[in-house]
Amino acid sequence: MKITFIDAGVLIAASRGNTGMARRALEILDDPSRSFASSVFVRLEVLPKAKFHQRVDEVSFYEDYFHSVDHWAEPGTALVETALLLAQERGLSALDALHGAAALTVNAPEIVTTERRGKPLHRLTQIKVTTIDAD
Repeated sequence: MKITFIDAGVLIAASRGNTGMARRALEILDDPSRSFASSVFVRLEVLPKAKFHQRVDEVSFYEDYFHSVDHWAEPGTALVETALLLAQERGLSALDALHGAAALTVNAPEIVTTERRGKPLHRLTQIKVTTIDAD
């Protein structure tokens, strides 16, 4: 099985819509050849606002996804130090650097994101970054 780290944008797209991006997100999430990786940072990105705004179906979708995750990156000093290096070397935002470091920590060969090509996340060289953005 291919370990795939799913970025928050992919989960948001899959849970909220019937757009082309949502369909591509669901194809990735339904792919039986993948096992999924995540971190508390992704949970922090998607769950609080969905719960605050009482979007019950969206919260349920996220919780189902997180229960299916097989590879959890442990937060801690080592992960943050790796994220800091990635951010400095590649010009990443804090969360993108944390996601990259988390993916590397669990040996995921790929991050799937909604970030357009040309965005800083695609500067990662240690891991394949795949976008579901059609542009």
